[in-house]
Formats: sequence, C-alpha cells, structure tokens
Amino acid sequence: MPDIETVDTWQGRTLLDRDGGRIGTIDAIYLDDPTGQPEWALVNTGLFGTKSSFVPLAQAFQSDLDVLVPYDKQLVKDAPRVDPDQHLSEAEERQLWRHYGLDYDTTDRSVATGRDATGRARVGRDTSGPTTNDAMTRSEEELRVGTTQRERGRVRLRKYVTTEHVEQAIPVRRERVRVEREPITDANLDAATSGPDISEEEHEVVLHEEQPVVEKRVTPKERIEVHDQNTTGGRRERRRRR
Repeated sequence: MPDIETVDTWQGRTLLDRDGGRIGTIDAIYLDDPTGQPEWALVNTGLFGTKSSFVPLAQAFQSDLDVLVPYDKQLVKDAPRVDPDQHLSEAEERQLWRHYGLDYDTTDRSVATGRDATGRARVGRDTSGPTTNDAMTRSEEELRVGTTQRERGRVRLRKYVTTEHVEQAIPVRRERVRVEREPITDANLDAATSGPDISEEEHEVVLHEEQPVVEKRVTPKERIEVHDQNTTGGRRERRRRR
C-alpha cells in the first residue's frame, strides 16, 4: 500500500492498466475511515471522461509520471457504479472488492486497511477514536547526514585519425650544357695544337638533376590521461518534529 504523502500527488495523473494501457485520469483519492490510509482512486473513464470508476490502491505504484494498477482496463470500466459524491458504505465496498476478485474479509485486506476480519478498526493503533486504548506512541524524525556513492556518468577517451593535405614548395637544381667557343691565343696555343692537325673526336658529359622526394614518418607528440577528480559540495538539512 503506498503511503498517503505519495498518493496525494497522484490526483490528476494518468492511471494505466497492467499492460500499460490508459484507463483514465485520477479525479480523487478516498481514504479508509479508521486508518486514514488511501484505499480507493476515483478515475474518470469513458469518452471525454464522462464516467467514473473506483479502483483499489492496495497494489498501485508510480512509474515516472503515471500510476499503474494490476487490473485490466475493461475490468475497471465495468466496475459497479457508485455515487462519488457520497460516503462509500460497507456494502458498496464489499461489492467493489468482489468485482476486483478480492475478499473483503481476508487477512491481506485487514493488513492493508487497518481493519480486522469484522471490518472494525483494530485496537492499539496510533489513531484517535472510540476503539483506541489509553496508550499512544510519540514519534519524531531524526536527521541522518552522510554520503552515498552512485554512478554519475562515464568518460571515454578516444583517439581517431584525421587526414590533412599539405602543400610545400621545394627548390630543385638541374645541370645544363652550353657550348662556348674560344679564339686561339698565345695562352692556349699549345693545348689547341697538341693533337693531330685533322681528326675526329667526341666528348660525353653526364648531366645531373635533383628530384623531389616525399616521405612520411610518425612522431609522438603528447600523452593524454583521464583522471577522476572528486569535488565536495555542502548541503544543509533541517530537522522537523511532529
């Protein structure tokens, strides 16, 4: 059975059946008289919410912003019609419990609603009324401050490859030939006339040039590590008594 503080926030939320189908909107919450605990939800069903049905809250639970119950949508729509503007009588409650396949007088129900097998409130609970005994329990909230660890997220360090096109101008040298003619002078006369007077001769010269060469090499640049850094934040809590 959900607590009353939680159920108080369910009014206006969507009620879903056991398969996640939409039943309708929760219009009101009905409490059990002896215990003051939430027992029934009044749900607007039908086209445009023109009909209202009562649904037990004993096994209801919240999922995100919706409320789920372990009943089929059609079962809720076929529930006995009870005037929502009046107090639920014991006979009407029995009829509703029977419709949902629950026994009004079972032990499970007495635990959920605070009644014994006769339908009367049990003696000795911390409620005021004609069946309460002379003793009661006083309770107060105590503040417990501490920390707990939870997974906040994950960080992945990933290395990937990118391609960059690089252009660079490289100077290239080449050897060229040029024919130079010199007149016969006293300075070169001996070299010029050292051979036969008339002859055939051929000279060969090897020419060289520079060619651009491109090569790539991998150079380590830096190391990157991921470190977990703990940060501390402060929060103040107030203590409430009741």
